[in-house]
Amino acid sequence: MPTAPSRAPQIELRGVRKVFGEVTAVEGADLTVADGELFAILGPSGSGKTTVLRMIAGFEQPTAGTVHLGGTDVTALPPAKRDTNTVFQDYALFPHMTVAQNVEYGLKVKGVPKAERRERTAAALDMVRLSGHAARKPAQLSGGQQQRVALARALVGRPKVLLLDEPLGALDLKLREQMQVELKAIQREVGITFVIVTHDQDEALTLCDRLAVFNEGRIEQVGAAREVYENPANRFVADFVGTSNVVDGATAEALVGRPGTVAIRPERIAVLAPEETVPAGMRSVTAQIAEVVYAGPITWVAVDASGVGLTATLLSAEASTDLTHGATVVLAWPDSAVRSLSA
Repeated sequence: MPTAPSRAPQIELRGVRKVFGEVTAVEGADLTVADGELFAILGPSGSGKTTVLRMIAGFEQPTAGTVHLGGTDVTALPPAKRDTNTVFQDYALFPHMTVAQNVEYGLKVKGVPKAERRERTAAALDMVRLSGHAARKPAQLSGGQQQRVALARALVGRPKVLLLDEPLGALDLKLREQMQVELKAIQREVGITFVIVTHDQDEALTLCDRLAVFNEGRIEQVGAAREVYENPANRFVADFVGTSNVVDGATAEALVGRPGTVAIRPERIAVLAPEETVPAGMRSVTAQIAEVVYAGPITWVAVDASGVGLTATLLSAEASTDLTHGATVVLAWPDSAVRSLSA
């Protein structure tokens, strides 16, 4: 069973469906996001995840079903009438305005008094650690700093829900990893509901309390990051969230001793020399190394086990120098590493 949020729901989708012409972008989505939760909507391009975000924000109307925010049906309300704000991948900062002017712009449009605007803007910039950059223009900032300005602009209005559409996609890897940590810290500090749309599985697992995995407009699985990774509901989730060795039919029965479709995560597989004793209670198979890939902290070992391709990962510090192309090895894993999957 999926992990249910323990707090009151802030977002509820009930039977939401969205059709564009002859294309069904979202089909029968039922989803609940708790108040104060950091939730990720994860899926490949075209899976419907951004359409769901736009329906929560009010930029798209569902073809069927309802959207509820804080217990209120907001399906028919325009974006301005919903207590949400959105940060897009394109930060859309005004280039002629300073950082402070960009952040306070929405408050100015709403008629918030000048003194209050300045106070709230200063607090928002302090929250994203940009207090010393208020007078700069966007062109004078790095990509990560621009992302934080967009975040401050979205937070300064004090929404109950912040929606983020691939917010870190334009950043390089190192900066993206840094911003993941900062984004999580900011969400914890402000305590409001964050919903992040991403196709990056590592980003979703790193950031979120829970996640929903989308595929072709349908929700494949909802749960805590560990739950979805360790217990994928089906073959799609096992393949998309992380990397898995997925086998079925006669191959599955030969490898793990039971029929059906099963998955084994590469990190649960030990790579042994042929002369080593397989630990009691572990299944094993003899194989030839097809490829060894050094990836810094880990090393990937791809093998051919009588025509079946399998992959194992090892800590590079523990990987033997004998792991070379064509060498014979024994792969071994405990039965607890094997996960049965639906189709």
